[in-house]
Amino acid sequence: MLKPGSDSTFKRLHNRYRLVVMNDDTYEEVVTFKLSRMSVYIMLSTIFVVLVGLTVALIVFTPLKYYIPGAKSDYKSVQEYRELKYQVDAVNEETRKWNQYLDALKAGPLNASTTVKLDTAIISVPKPVESDD
Repeated sequence: MLKPGSDSTFKRLHNRYRLVVMNDDTYEEVVTFKLSRMSVYIMLSTIFVVLVGLTVALIVFTPLKYYIPGAKSDYKSVQEYRELKYQVDAVNEETRKWNQYLDALKAGPLNASTTVKLDTAIISVPKPVESDD
């Protein structure tokens, strides 16, 4: 049995192994690889780093970044958002002023709800006296 230690682990990383791919019907060797554990770790790590790099590049350099929730936008889109916010605020202010103007017109002399109270008291007018002259 191997003693656990740095020498045995280091040696196991550098032991050479042969990977043979054979045709199942004819038992003919198609491909042969000579590998060590270290080379397999390096190869898998390299593939992982390349895939992560390609994924990051795909997201950063294409419009896919706009579909990621919570991702920070670039300066141009933030500036466009501010401009749109200012325009909406201006339209809201104009609408408020227009409604205030209409309310003032309704409360003014043209208001249909303000009616003049007419004097409806009955006045008895005496008949004029006819003189016989």
